[in-house]
Amino acid sequence: MKEVSNALRAEVLIHALPYIQRYRGRTMVVKYGGSAMINGELKAAVIEDLILLSCVGINIVLVHGGGPEIEAMLRALGKESRFVEGLRYTDEETMEVVQMVLCGKVNKDIAALIERAGGRALGLCGIDGALLQARQFRPDGEDIGLVGEIVSVNTETLENILASGFIPVVSSVALGAGEDAGRVFNVNADTAAAAVAAALRAEKLILMTDVRGILREVHDEGSLIKEVSRSSIEALKSGGAVSKGMIPKVDCCALALDGGVQKAHIIDGRLPHALLIELFTDEGVGTMIHRAGSGT
Repeated sequence: MKEVSNALRAEVLIHALPYIQRYRGRTMVVKYGGSAMINGELKAAVIEDLILLSCVGINIVLVHGGGPEIEAMLRALGKESRFVEGLRYTDEETMEVVQMVLCGKVNKDIAALIERAGGRALGLCGIDGALLQARQFRPDGEDIGLVGEIVSVNTETLENILASGFIPVVSSVALGAGEDAGRVFNVNADTAAAAVAAALRAEKLILMTDVRGILREVHDEGSLIKEVSRSSIEALKSGGAVSKGMIPKVDCCALALDGGVQKAHIIDGRLPHALLIELFTDEGVGTMIHRAGSGT
């Protein structure tokens, strides 16, 4: 490997300086998922990125799912998974597994990784302090079990954690509200991250995925759309650039932007240090969606 000179290291830091100055004191919500949660090298790079962002004064809230881990546990228990419109059908038994895996193992493993790498993390789920409250979600009136849509976020809890210098690590399980009080719901992690970002009026929502971003030609990774406005989303859907699994991700970005978030990013978590490259370089690595008039 070619040795990096001290001069080049200094140049990289100077290049990042304007971005650090711009974002210092601002809040960003990162949804952590995909390969970056499974591959050891990628996992280490994400943790390093999060700690660096926190160290330079950027408030980071990390929201995570854990689909592969949930799937593995269900298989071990001999239980078959079923999905409706991309959402896991969640009966009582499945909800117990989701809560155990997400709130117990995955959440605490991530918090431990951050702590071991020199950061400060506090792992919690949406049940803790009624952080996330939800009602039962019925897409097109269909019953998909204990799947929730978030109706409120306890921002005071998150703001207190951030003010204490910790990175909140939030698993996407929510407490039932209203008629659903006393129930616990499985919530899509992208949707949870968008709701948290909107409630905090975050500077950015960043979704880490296993694709480069929005592609003009779905099967051509060289056709990445680097920047698009919120108002262009419907045209991208009708034109086919946003289709299948990208639709719910883009809809989550739109939800966050409509809720007051300045910019939303869909980035490729398969690229080491994708977070830093997206935030601290002009080129970035993914697709940035901005509200009308918010620019780049």
